[in-house]
Amino acid sequence: MASQQADAGRKSTVLGRKLGGELLRLRDAQSLTQPQAAQHLTATQTKIAKMERGFSPVRDPDLHALCDLYGLDRAGPERERLIALAKTDRERRRAKGWWEEYTVLGDLLEYIQLEAGASRIRTFQNQLVPGLLQTPEYARAVAVADDAWEDPDEVDQFVAARISRQDRLTDDRPLELWAVLSEGVLRQQVGGPAVMRGQLERLLEVSTRPNVKLQVWPFEAAAHAAMSGPFVIVGFEEPASLDVVYLETAGSRLWLEREEDANRHRGLFDSVRRIALSPDDTRVRLTSLLKENR
Repeated sequence: MASQQADAGRKSTVLGRKLGGELLRLRDAQSLTQPQAAQHLTATQTKIAKMERGFSPVRDPDLHALCDLYGLDRAGPERERLIALAKTDRERRRAKGWWEEYTVLGDLLEYIQLEAGASRIRTFQNQLVPGLLQTPEYARAVAVADDAWEDPDEVDQFVAARISRQDRLTDDRPLELWAVLSEGVLRQQVGGPAVMRGQLERLLEVSTRPNVKLQVWPFEAAAHAAMSGPFVIVGFEEPASLDVVYLETAGSRLWLEREEDANRHRGLFDSVRRIALSPDDTRVRLTSLLKENR
């Protein structure tokens, strides 16, 4: 157990990697080496390397010392942003949540932890209904079709964890969700007609909530730049708010943490939501699809 806790402490995090990337950029801008930064902190080069790779939480005294070395103003907005980002990363590393009781999450755990602390999610999906909107029956059909789990207990855990995530939509600080779904997602018979009827009813119900905006990209719409695949943009309300992008394929899960990547995917999202049906027209389309499924 102690070894596992030590390993967890050495694990990089999304926010830790973002902070480390900022520190690396600032050091390079001053033409300084890792040994020089380490000497300024009276630390080892290994410590600087871990900070810059996101493997080590950064304490405020160390961060202030590095900001001084890199020439950031004492009361400037960039220093304040980095301090806030470091604080948020430390809090997330220490946080314990409902997900700890599930042993099947694997590399999904990092996304779930980040989603739990997010204030907004924007996503385009052309394959599946987003996990935050899935019914238990739909989630089970997805899990059964995935060869990652053969044990029924593992499937049960996966479904329970997915449904627990949805509490973020109704808690005391509800997540803002804006989802654009390809019409093909809604016509694919995942689990069969009865499961899809329940899923369409769920989408109709949740689309009326004030913190949820749902749009359908219909078959008759034009092509758009986001057709290459689904993505999720995770945003936060903290002063260190830096959107991160999550991409998932059959064989890998990828975080895009650079600001230019976030900007590009925000542009992609805007391009598809502009040609998608409006939220009101989306409810009309969902109602029509539901009638077809009856």
